Amino acid sequence: MFFENLDDISRIATKNGATVFVIPDDIEFSIKRAMVLEPEVKTNITIEQVRQVISHLGVKQSSEQFVVIRPADLLNEEAANALLKNLEEPRQMVHFVLLTENPSKLLPTILSRAPVYRLKDKVDFLNLRERDERIKTFAKRLLVSKGADLTKLAEEISKEKKQPRKFALDIIGTAIEMLYKTYFINNQKAFVAKIPKFLAAYDNVARNGHIKLHLVADLC
Repeated sequence: MFFENLDDISRIATKNGATVFVIPDDIEFSIKRAMVLEPEVKTNITIEQVRQVISHLGVKQSSEQFVVIRPADLLNEEAANALLKNLEEPRQMVHFVLLTENPSKLLPTILSRAPVYRLKDKVDFLNLRERDERIKTFAKRLLVSKGADLTKLAEEISKEKKQPRKFALDIIGTAIEMLYKTYFINNQKAFVAKIPKFLAAYDNVARNGHIKLHLVADLC
């Protein structure tokens, strides 16, 4: 799923107990009066920090309360698990906003409870509607392909003559959306287990990685 402006974040977040937003680390963003979780040291966000924030959420809220975690991929495992308990039973009017440049580094258990939105590049997605059905067809094939079939499909995608990187990112992004939608409809963990691999492939291709190589290596 995608969003176009930073102003959309708080609006989207109010619909969920927790939402992951993929934006570059160097983009400035804040929500007025939000509680903020950031690394006290460069290495990670600790369980003590998470517990401290959660303790302040014990009082019943009379207005929308946001907790911004950035970068969310620096939550250590203990901190992520402590946060997970609150995501399983979200409190009314409390919304966790997880900002990250590397969503594939988040725990799969968090990704299963928090939809992921990516900041849309308007230039990259200008022609998405025109190619929507073709993108969907490739995305569906990508979700089920394995072994030699995946290698052939990756080669086919990488040989796209016009903007092959954009083409590949559109396909992977659509596949990610399909996984999330299918999971939330059917609640089957098999779908959520695939999400980190597809997120990793998207990140690597977006960073100018070799398209065919990452489609095969990250998704196999």
